[in-house]
Amino acid sequence: MVMRFKTYLLAAASGVGLASFAQPALAQEIDGASEAGEAVPEQQIIVTGTRRTDRTVAESSVPIDVISSDALLQQGTTETNRLLNNLVPSFNFPQPSLTDGTDSLRPATLRGLAPDQVLVLVNGKRRHISSLLNLNGSIGRGSAGVDMNAIPPLAIGRIEVLRDGASSLYGSDAIAGVINIQLKKSEGGIARASYGKYRTTMEDVFEIASVSPTTGASDNPNIVFSDEERKRRDGETWTIGTNIGLPVGVGGYLNFTAEYVDRSPTNRSGPDLRRQYSGTGDPRETSFDRFSHRYGDGESQAFNFFVNAGMDLGADWELYSFGSYGIRDGNGTGFYRRSLDTRNRDLANGGVPYYPDGFLPQIDSTIEDVAGTFGVRGDAAGWNLDLSIGYGSNRLDYGVSNSWNASLGGDVSKRNFNAGGLRAGQTAVNFDAQRDINLGIGDSSLALGAEWRNENYKIVAGELQSYVAGPFAFTTPASAPGAQVFPGFSPSTAIDESRDSYAVYAELDTDLSDMFNIQVAGRYEHFSDFGSTINGKVAARFEPIDGLGIRGSASTGFRAPGMAQQYFSTTSTNNVGGQLIEVGTFPVGSPIAIALGSQPLEPEESLNLSAGVVFTMVPGLSITADYYNIEINDRIVLTENLQGADVEQILQNAGVVGTSGRFFINGIDTRTQGLDIVGSYRVPEFGIGTLRLNVGFNINDTKITDRRDFSGFTANRLFARQESLRLTDGQPSNKLNLGASLDNGPFGLTVNANRYGKILLADGVTTATLNGLASSDANPQIRNDISVPAGEAPGDIELSPKWVVDLEARVKPTDFFELAVGANNLLDEYPDRLPVGVVDGVNFGTNNSFLPYSSLSPFGFSGRFLYVRGTVTF
Repeated sequence: MVMRFKTYLLAAASGVGLASFAQPALAQEIDGASEAGEAVPEQQIIVTGTRRTDRTVAESSVPIDVISSDALLQQGTTETNRLLNNLVPSFNFPQPSLTDGTDSLRPATLRGLAPDQVLVLVNGKRRHISSLLNLNGSIGRGSAGVDMNAIPPLAIGRIEVLRDGASSLYGSDAIAGVINIQLKKSEGGIARASYGKYRTTMEDVFEIASVSPTTGASDNPNIVFSDEERKRRDGETWTIGTNIGLPVGVGGYLNFTAEYVDRSPTNRSGPDLRRQYSGTGDPRETSFDRFSHRYGDGESQAFNFFVNAGMDLGADWELYSFGSYGIRDGNGTGFYRRSLDTRNRDLANGGVPYYPDGFLPQIDSTIEDVAGTFGVRGDAAGWNLDLSIGYGSNRLDYGVSNSWNASLGGDVSKRNFNAGGLRAGQTAVNFDAQRDINLGIGDSSLALGAEWRNENYKIVAGELQSYVAGPFAFTTPASAPGAQVFPGFSPSTAIDESRDSYAVYAELDTDLSDMFNIQVAGRYEHFSDFGSTINGKVAARFEPIDGLGIRGSASTGFRAPGMAQQYFSTTSTNNVGGQLIEVGTFPVGSPIAIALGSQPLEPEESLNLSAGVVFTMVPGLSITADYYNIEINDRIVLTENLQGADVEQILQNAGVVGTSGRFFINGIDTRTQGLDIVGSYRVPEFGIGTLRLNVGFNINDTKITDRRDFSGFTANRLFARQESLRLTDGQPSNKLNLGASLDNGPFGLTVNANRYGKILLADGVTTATLNGLASSDANPQIRNDISVPAGEAPGDIELSPKWVVDLEARVKPTDFFELAVGANNLLDEYPDRLPVGVVDGVNFGTNNSFLPYSSLSPFGFSGRFLYVRGTVTF
């Protein structure tokens, strides 16, 4: 492997190349047995997937993972999404880079579906989504999810992950399942400080020994590599937080969490093998820092605050409130612009480079997240009643630095810009009523409820220079308009749109006998922008022998078109087939999108089927296995970057400067099938302490079952091969979590081992001049040909399965202080190195020289992270 990639790099440089262990369901006790009401995991009372007040994990008719506070806190990372990635087999959280705002607000998925197809609750109430729409080459392209990293692990008492369709219970978005985050209520306090840093050796990325000057007008310099792989010592991360719980009167509580995270950037770029300067023999080629890109985690500073409070009003009534405030400043980068690049050409001064040595444009983001819920709940005439109102908003402001607007010319353009921003808000009023009823056949529960929700979405324009097309945008040659790397939002894209919805639901959960339970639910929901939908669910559990149960469910579901999917509009620079192009994203209702073939969006509709078994016959041992089948019709996707003479003519007629356009469509139907196997074993005491063993395994397969054609654009052009395979094969085909936790007096040890299955990277190098059309019969261009099966295009790359091992050791010398040391990715594992230059007759170009690892890697590509943590309890 080492020698092979050195050969690839040398060939490209010389001109041969062109230009928690698993802590899933039942893993540990939840935060404090007093909060759970039980100490045995399978006997924990759950609040997700049913509104019965006495349902335990083992008795659930649908699969639910319960993740404890301890499982979250005994790891080196403090990002909630990364923690879940280690603990839930069907959860996936890649860490993309060079994806604009997605670098600071990364999406996560459940069961291989989109980030917006899983519903996130906090204390059982719907959490607002982020304002960011993921647009570029990442998992979740075209979706907006919940920013769960704004929820600090210190604030979490437990997490319940419902792995089943639940639209009939909770409404839109719950196609893949529900993640319900229960905040802490407990008294006492904890303060923690951790420090970590990456100490890693990049696999198959080598240091440069020497660089020779160029000898011709267009050749690349001759680069000689050393035998030493590149070492990195970066990504310093400080996390300081506290959680304090106080009593409020009799039966009341006030729990407050504050957390500060300061993360330095990481850089896993390889060397840029390309020529940097236009002059022949320019001596600067030999001294230029070839590691000029920044590829990895961005810089980030974040404050997050959470409060969870309740007060006893007497007569079995409680006034409660919870809320949060978070602010995160992030910094990511785009592609390095070389000295000779046209995007660095100052036409106002004879075309000389504006930045003499090139430049690395940066995207600065400020994310502000606010939420608050107030409610009252209690008992009246045998009914458990709950009335609440909640508001949440997510605000993302963009800045661009170390850049310029080339279309204005160097004498006019600024270098730093306010590029505008995005806003997403949600207000929800909920009323729930539940009571036990007597049907004469066993314990039964009836729940009724209603919800009103308002959603708002805004785009705020940036300053003039951030988006304006200056005079050199219309010359020949021409310069791209707007701030490079991220053109600002213009007043023509600024919007302020809202919609309302209301819903009513009913749920009946009854024990037909001691062995047989059935749950039936239905929900009617009406949206002001597209109309009504009715969804239902039936689930059952049969336990013929104590400790051996069979369960299954069938449900319909839906997801309303996202506000951003309907109204987002911008122009950005994208890397397509190794070339930077300007791409316009247009709202489906805009004249441009309509001319390109858009139609009004309809809700996605799903049919969820599942069946499984539960084994708890051995004390301390729990094993569950569940099959699932999820069919989604009218799935909303972002089209390809439509190019070609016909597209350019439409854009030109509309007065748009650009060569490519895209919009959202109900473009495909999909089927996702899989299997979840989850087990845990609390080993009886045997002299060396308390030992818990855990395993979680997921197999997942997604297929596109149907496609749409619109207004003359074939399926090959609307949603072509690369994006199709990113959706179906861009996440692990399987995932295995193994773990062990040992506690013996003051000492503790945790080992996690996660195996991530293979991933396919679809051909991105044999790019057609026109989407879906071959450039010639002799050189067929198949990047967009959906008829070519996965793995059979010449440029397809398969990332092989990888094991990632985490280790943490703890010691508690006193009752109030604990010290922990550990390593994430102890063995310093990397995803497979991407090929460079001509390999087996396929020309992969030179971009992979400086982007050596894929952003689709399910465990990132940062390497080994070492950390130390101190914890004080009081």
